[in-house]
Formats: sequence, structure tokens, C-alpha cells
Amino acid sequence: MPEQSSQDALSPEKRKYLQLLSEQFSSPENLITEITRLSAQLNLPRGTEHFMSDIHGEFEAFTHIMNNCSGVIREKVNVWLGDRLTRREADALCTLIYYPETILRHRREEGSLTPEWIRLQSENMVYLARMLSSKYTRKTVRSRMPAEWAFLLDELMHYQNDEGEAVAEQNENRRRYHETILNSLIESGGGDGFMTALAQLIKNLAVDRLHVVGDIYDRGPRADSVMDILMAHHDVDIEWGNHDILWMGAAAGSEVCIAGAVRNCLAYHNTDILERGYGIPLRLLSDYAGRVYPGMPLDRAMLHTVTLLMFKLEGQVILRNPDFGMEDRLLLHRIDREKNEITLEGRTWKVKPLPLQTVNPEDAYALTEEEAALMNRLRHTFTHSGRLQEHARFLYRSGSMYRSCNGNLLYHGCVPLDENGSFLQKKLGEKILEGRGLMDYADGMARRAFFSRNREALDFMWYLWGGADSPVCGRQLKTFARYFIPDEDAWQEPRNAYYVHYNHEETCRRILEAFGLTGEGCRIINGHTPIRVTHGESPLKAGGRLIVIDGGFCRAYQKTTGIAGYTLIANSHCMRLMSHQPFTSLKDAWETGRDIHSQSFQFAAYPAQMYVRDTDSGQQLSERVSDLKALLAAIGRGEISLEQ
Repeated sequence: MPEQSSQDALSPEKRKYLQLLSEQFSSPENLITEITRLSAQLNLPRGTEHFMSDIHGEFEAFTHIMNNCSGVIREKVNVWLGDRLTRREADALCTLIYYPETILRHRREEGSLTPEWIRLQSENMVYLARMLSSKYTRKTVRSRMPAEWAFLLDELMHYQNDEGEAVAEQNENRRRYHETILNSLIESGGGDGFMTALAQLIKNLAVDRLHVVGDIYDRGPRADSVMDILMAHHDVDIEWGNHDILWMGAAAGSEVCIAGAVRNCLAYHNTDILERGYGIPLRLLSDYAGRVYPGMPLDRAMLHTVTLLMFKLEGQVILRNPDFGMEDRLLLHRIDREKNEITLEGRTWKVKPLPLQTVNPEDAYALTEEEAALMNRLRHTFTHSGRLQEHARFLYRSGSMYRSCNGNLLYHGCVPLDENGSFLQKKLGEKILEGRGLMDYADGMARRAFFSRNREALDFMWYLWGGADSPVCGRQLKTFARYFIPDEDAWQEPRNAYYVHYNHEETCRRILEAFGLTGEGCRIINGHTPIRVTHGESPLKAGGRLIVIDGGFCRAYQKTTGIAGYTLIANSHCMRLMSHQPFTSLKDAWETGRDIHSQSFQFAAYPAQMYVRDTDSGQQLSERVSDLKALLAAIGRGEISLEQ
């Protein structure tokens, strides 16, 4: 050991840190093992990242995209098993991996679940899992295995059929050993469970990390079931969308967010998520609506009731918060009830002759006594729904307003800009906020709303949901006009200038720099705005510096977009956009083996293959290796000893 120089002396702070670090190791050998393990891990290929956005409760399409990993599994089957499987056999194998329990049940019912079939499919799936595992450490692979099958999966996964006489006997021994495992599984009736676990492992290895760039909720029927799948994923992050914020505000107890969430469910005819998904009964609402508006169909009366409630509650929030700058949304009191007209920005519009007997002309935004009681009950059910509260906590735990990850900036809506393309300055209280500062403030207020139930923060959740300057909304919502004014010219919703300037590379670079991203390969990944493919619109903006991956997952958008959504795949070689055609149904997928037709478009090939060391987590691992080496050196010099 060389003699220590004065430059090698540890500072008191460094010594204290290394001493604490040393408590994790019982011997120098343990420390050397960890340094070696991490150093090797840094040289593994970068894992595959999967980006999706604007799921909007479309549970069946989302489930299929999750199962086929946006086409990654089919690609791997074609590449690694294409020389031994026909097209029909490859399709059948993919469908088995996507829906193992259903396929196995159907084959059992029709009598085609034979030992030979189980053995053949298991061998193909083990081979596929083995190839996918090459990007990971054995520790990571084990962590992605269903626990009850981990031992057998681990044994079958780590066998290489190498050629050469020197290893022929060893390979023959391993082959017999693996055949015995499969035979025993089949004979004991464990083939179904093992194949289901193997299919899950393949999907867990095909995608290393999932990014959901906002809007899980509303429009589609079962956002709650989507949340269950996300909560079971091994590595997922969420960048909140405006519809997520609405439900998070509702879960926190914001009455205006509750009214908005209930209204969306009624408007899109998906009240099952409330009553069956979250145990939130609508009986009081239906009783009240039927009694107050007996001439209306009940579903229409319920929608009218909650719409008026929402407009009243919105008015109260606007009046409490002049900094929101949303006085233009105070419209309920401006209806001329005698003429059925309203004047907006100098133009007079006819309004529908809808009943307004619960709206006091002298105080249009005050709730009646019965309305207040109804809202109190709804607030209680939202804040005491165990499943909704569990989902909301997961959204907070795994989510944020934005995320910087591996050179990409992810956010759902926009970074608000003014007409000149500069960051829009927004005055909130005593603060003037812009760019990243506004996003950070919004993130903090969202957390304060749920964990402190603070009135100011609860109001801010509604502003985030619907504010024209909100980073998750970014447009002037015309809910009032859409409901009351039949002339569709009044429905136009002007958007923030961001949606003009994000076509310019200079603007995107400035946004990236504000969030600390300056490399040539840095990009913005955006959701929120459906891409109108039928009109020739492209999801790639600013020369590929910004990618919009909301292409129309939601069925309600597909007539406009012409497709069923974009997703994004980033692996160790490139970034690829995947465009998907509309999904039929899960039943059709597993009965016919019909996959979502997807097209892959590679738009960013890396100059060289990317490794773990090139990622954000790799930077953290490199720092840890450096610290561990410093600890090892300090132990060698006798400055720090490991406690035995």
C-alpha cells in the first residue's frame, strides 16, 4: 500500500460519510463484491422505456398495449424465434404471452391443453425470457419473477446450450435436469400456473420502465382498473394530466372538483366507475334531480343538477381567488332569462331554455340548502372511498407535474408562454411565477391540497384543472357555452401560445434549458393534445425536439385523429414512435389472436449503443462506485475499519 500523502487526507465530513457507508458491509470482501457488481451493471445495455399518455379510462385498449408492450414482444418473437415458428405459430405464442390465463382455460375446455403443447410453448417462452434477461443483472431478473415460481424460473432461465465437445457433457446434464423440471411440472398439474408466471416475467423484462404522461381518468369506462394495473407494475412514473388533477382534487375533498368529476361521468355515461369502482352512490343525486326536474329524463336531470352545482361552485372559487384571472367564467348570472340570451365579448348568443329555478337571480352562485346537503354527502363519500383514496395516494407517490429522465423532459400539458414565446408570468398571491418555477409551485400546491386539505390549495386544484394559464390545461374551457349555447361557434377554446411556439426548435431548447437539459439528444415528451393524423398533423414537432404522444387512445377522439393513439419506445439503440389502429375488444384479441395493428417509426438513432452508465440511474451508480472505492482505499490506509 503506497504511503498516504497529505492530499489523500479525509475531511471530517468525508470521514463521517464513509464511516456511515461502512456500516453496510461486514468485510472488505463484501465491499469488493459490491464494487464489482455495480461496475459490471454499468456496462449492461440500457433498459427499454415505454411512454404512453391520455389513456382516459380505455381499460381494454390499455390492457392490450401493456400486454404487447407496444409491439416489443412481437418484435422479439419474430427476431429470436422467427426461424423456428410459422407466422401462425408466432401469433399464437404472442397471444398466449398476452393472455395466458384465458388461452389456457380455453384450451383446457376444448381438450387441446396437451402435455406436448405445454412443453413446446414453455420451451419457447423460456428461450424468449432468457434472451430478454440479457439486459439485466440476475438480481433484477429474480425481482421481476412471480415469487411462488421464482426458483423454477431461475433454474430454467440460466442455461446456455453452448456448442463444443468440452461442454457437451455439462450441457447434457443440464438438459436432462431442465426436462425433468418441465415433466414434473406438467405431471403435477402445475403447467398452467408456471406458464402464466413465465408470461408475466416476459412482459416484466420487455419493458424496464413505464412512463404515463398524464390523463388516466375520464371519458372511458374503467380508469379505476387502469390504476390497479399501474399499481402492480414494477417501475412506473406518472406525470399528472388535467383529468388526473380533477380526480385528485375530488379525492382531497374539493367540492368543485367532485362536481366536475361526477359531471364527466354522467356526460360520458360511465357512472360504473363511481358506483361499482369506488363505491360512491348517486342515489341522493338521482332522488333530488328527479324531484326538482320531473319533466326531464332522469339521466338528463342528474346531469343538469350537477352541471348547475359545478357552475355555482366554480363561481365561488373564482370570487375567492381573483389571482386566477378567471372572471370570464362567471356567466351564470349573466343569462337573460326572459330572452334566453347571453352577451359574451360583445356578441349576443341564444341559450337553451333550460330550467334555472335553483339559481337565485340575486346570488347566482349560492347553493340552496338541499344542494349544500347533497354536496356535503358527495364530499363525504369521495373522501371516505378506500379504493379512491388508495389510488390517489399512488398518484401522489408515483407522480409529479413533470419529470426529467435520461435526457427527456416529460409533462402532460404545457409550459405556459406568452404571445412572444417567452415564459408567461403568472401572479399568484405575492409571487410572480414562470416556467419551471410555476411547475414546481403547482406540484407543491397539489400535494398540499391532498395531505393538508387546505382551502387555498383545494381551490388551486380546480384552477389547475381548468385554468387557461394552467400547465396541465392550457386552454380556455368553454363548458358553459357547450352546455347552454347551441351555436358551436361559441364553443371554440383558445389555447395558450405554447401550442404555436412548440413547433419552433428554439422555443423547445429554451424550455429544456430551463429544466436543466442542454444536450443535443434532449427532448420534450408531451401529451394532452390529440394529433389529427387525418389532417396531416405529425406528432413530431420542432424537428423532433418535441414529441406529442396523445394520438387518440380515447374512443371519443378517434373520429378526429384517425388512429387509436401513439406510444413511444426508447431502447439502447434508438427512440421509436408506435402508432396504433383502433382496438376491437379483449374477447376478440384472445379468441382470434388479433393484435393491435401498429406501425413503428424510428426517428432518433443513437450514435452508439446506450448502456446503463449513460442513464440517470447509471450516473447514480457511478457515484456510488466512486464512494465505495474511496471507502475501500480508506480501509486500506487504516483510517476506517469495518465493525465485526
